[in-house]
Amino acid sequence: MFAKVDVNGDDAAELYQWLKSEQPGEGESSDITWNFEKFLVNAAGDVVARFSPGVAPEAIAEQLGELLG
Repeated sequence: MFAKVDVNGDDAAELYQWLKSEQPGEGESSDITWNFEKFLVNAAGDVVARFSPGVAPEAIAEQLGELLG
């Protein structure tokens, strides 16, 4: 659980491959650009949003409230 995993490239962990396929992001590549890139997954397991590293967690609060109902 605490081992380092790859998030980009051929050796990317399956979780990150799936997250990026569901929310490819903007730009030419779906690669995760930096630490603190965030994915929002709902209770049904759907990836509903992707946020760049510069987006503060507080900026996601409204969407979290909507999902938590």
